[in-house]
Amino acid sequence: MEKVVKILWVDDEIELLKPYVIFLEKKGFSLSTATNGDDAISLVSSTDFDLIFLDENMPGLSGLEVLTRIKSMKPFVPVVMITKSEEEDIMEEAIGSKIADYLIKPVNPNQILLTIKKNIDKKRLVSEKTTSGYQSQFGKISMAINSARTFQDWTEIYRLLVYWELELQPTADPAMDDVLRHQRDEANREFSRFIHKNYRAWFEEKVGERPLLSPSIFSRKVFPLLEKGRKVFFILIDNLRYDQWKTLEKDILELCSLEEEELYCSILPTATQYSRNAMFAGLMPEEIFDIHPELWVFDEEEGGKNLMERELFERQMARAGVKSSFNYEKVNNQRTGRKLVETAANLLNYDLNVIIYNFVDMLSHARTDMEMIRELADNEAAYRSLTLSQGSASSCLIPM
Repeated sequence: MEKVVKILWVDDEIELLKPYVIFLEKKGFSLSTATNGDDAISLVSSTDFDLIFLDENMPGLSGLEVLTRIKSMKPFVPVVMITKSEEEDIMEEAIGSKIADYLIKPVNPNQILLTIKKNIDKKRLVSEKTTSGYQSQFGKISMAINSARTFQDWTEIYRLLVYWELELQPTADPAMDDVLRHQRDEANREFSRFIHKNYRAWFEEKVGERPLLSPSIFSRKVFPLLEKGRKVFFILIDNLRYDQWKTLEKDILELCSLEEEELYCSILPTATQYSRNAMFAGLMPEEIFDIHPELWVFDEEEGGKNLMERELFERQMARAGVKSSFNYEKVNNQRTGRKLVETAANLLNYDLNVIIYNFVDMLSHARTDMEMIRELADNEAAYRSLTLSQGSASSCLIPM
């Protein structure tokens, strides 16, 4: 049985709007009315409305005051402000209070119907369009998986799969989730075969095409910028997946712009001791052990496996002849995150700032070890959401 949409219309001249009320009721909507703010607030407190039309100019409580009260009780109910005034300050305040839409009097039935469709049917329409979009791309992605020959081919496939995973997340369609999961599993199997076939060749002297790998990050991406006299911030969020990055991206890009997004390939094993140390040393793990045995910690040995990053990096800079000044910071908790933000201006005194955030890595371990975190992040969407909130709590963003 289809759900009846419940609408509340608040206007001190509601009797003049009776034709609209009758019109909407004939369209199958359930209409409640109120002529003042107090009655509206009372109705909202006792009834779950799908949409509220709210007059901005009423005696007693104003529309904006009623809006504030409604949002404190039911923050997610869409409210459409109706006003006789087009004054900019009123509109700015209403929009700042998160109205869903606004209409200027006199309104007509088509405007009302369009507003209802935009706000009530929006989720369904977006869900249908998104599902249809992925279905139309499914075959192309499958063909791309079967024909992928280069690392670049695989990065494009990965971007597509993450894009559709994030697009389909709000639809909460189990059937589409299953389809996407099966396609992702297929891609993982084929990519594993690709790595098995090509990985060793990437480290041969005469290899032609190979991806950007952990030991080459600084030499290929950072040192050239320093040679040009640029100041560089190298920010590493340990254990961050691409889908988590796309979740954090919006907040980060409020503070800076993104000129280029490139995926690199970690060495194997991807564990910190190997991939991260290889990055800071500019060497493969076996080379680190041969050249700097005093900085290498074996798996079976006690102690942190990434405590020598600063020393490894200093030696990489010396080998490369890079004489730029640099600062190394590691953020493990809120306290160190806040301290870094408070002293952010001092970071500009260095040519290069290396900043490492461990909140995702700690969250990943907690997801494995702690029952409460497992329950909070029992699926990938919840895990991404927890990553976003934990990133904010860890002062992940540094305003400069």
